[in-house]
Amino acid sequence: MSKKETTNPKEIRNQNFEAKKMNSHEKSNKNKERDLPWWVELLFVQIGLPDKLLIKFLKAKKTSREFIKNDKKSLITFFFVIATLAYFYPVIKNAKNKLDCEVIAKNYIIKNKNTIGINNREIKMISTNFCNGGEEIYEIENLKN
Repeated sequence: MSKKETTNPKEIRNQNFEAKKMNSHEKSNKNKERDLPWWVELLFVQIGLPDKLLIKFLKAKKTSREFIKNDKKSLITFFFVIATLAYFYPVIKNAKNKLDCEVIAKNYIIKNKNTIGINNREIKMISTNFCNGGEEIYEIENLKN
């Protein structure tokens, strides 16, 4: 009878470990030979900023990456809220300016024009018309002092 060839699992593990060890050594050599990023080259090699600043910057970069990785949902919500506010800000500002114009025009009409017989709704209507380019305000007689 022929004997079956048996393989020792420890030998297989050792071969795999040696192969991985050699691959990791090659990878580390590639990392060492890699060029510096352009911003590190410019700021810290050419200009000569202190190394402590580079260390702090790299730590901040690492923590920010981890924060972004862990809190994607809250960041997306935050940026959505900011984008919504930025989108609606001109509309809100325009409405505020129109309301301010109406208040100023209403106060001007009450102070300087003869408003006997004109109720508050009509004064508000005339002030709104004036702020939108109308000229009804000029039809009201001035007060005679």
